Amino acid sequence: MALQLHLPYAKVLSGLQCLSIRMSMEKERAAIMAAPTTAPLEKTRLSSSDWQQAALDALAEGGLQNVAIEMIAKRLGVTKGSFYWHFESRDALIQAALELWESQEQEEVFGKLDALSDAQARLTALVTLVAHELKAHILYSELLKAIDHPLVKPVLERVSKRRIDYLTASLRQAGLPRKTAQSRAILVYASYVGFLQLNLQLGTPKLSHADFDQYVAHLTETLIPSVG
Repeated sequence: MALQLHLPYAKVLSGLQCLSIRMSMEKERAAIMAAPTTAPLEKTRLSSSDWQQAALDALAEGGLQNVAIEMIAKRLGVTKGSFYWHFESRDALIQAALELWESQEQEEVFGKLDALSDAQARLTALVTLVAHELKAHILYSELLKAIDHPLVKPVLERVSKRRIDYLTASLRQAGLPRKTAQSRAILVYASYVGFLQLNLQLGTPKLSHADFDQYVAHLTETLIPSVG
């Protein structure tokens, strides 16, 4: 009789153990299946543009050598796996970041001036706008330091040519002859680059806001012709 009672109990106990093991295995399987979703969540949370902008921020803060994958990933709060979902290498990130910088300049600087039909007003607005973009100055200054880098040099050449061509076209529209407009455009651009080097690389004393505004006004009056 005792044996008859013991056998069903053993079967029940064995069944419970099997059920427990099965539930444990299902739980473990569910955890394993959920694990791969961590990387895709990072992928959807961050776009390639996020990495590009973060690279530009790092470049502005510490130069090209500051564009480090691990450091940027830490800043963005993700793993390096998120980076490799969008880019194959550090050089690919640098190139994409520089392309973003080019497009931003085209839209944020030149795009804002297209509505101004008067050449003198457009040139004055350009000088004033560019003069007060501190972050853009710092980034450009850091790029100038890295001009010998094979990824940086062609970008700076394109950007400089675009800027000088834009200045030349506007100066011609303001009434200057072609040769004079070209020379004046180079002079305006050289003044900009030289001012960056004096203030950001050579460490000359910084101007107060009032003195800087006076400098910008003097630059505008000296280099931008009055349309008579």
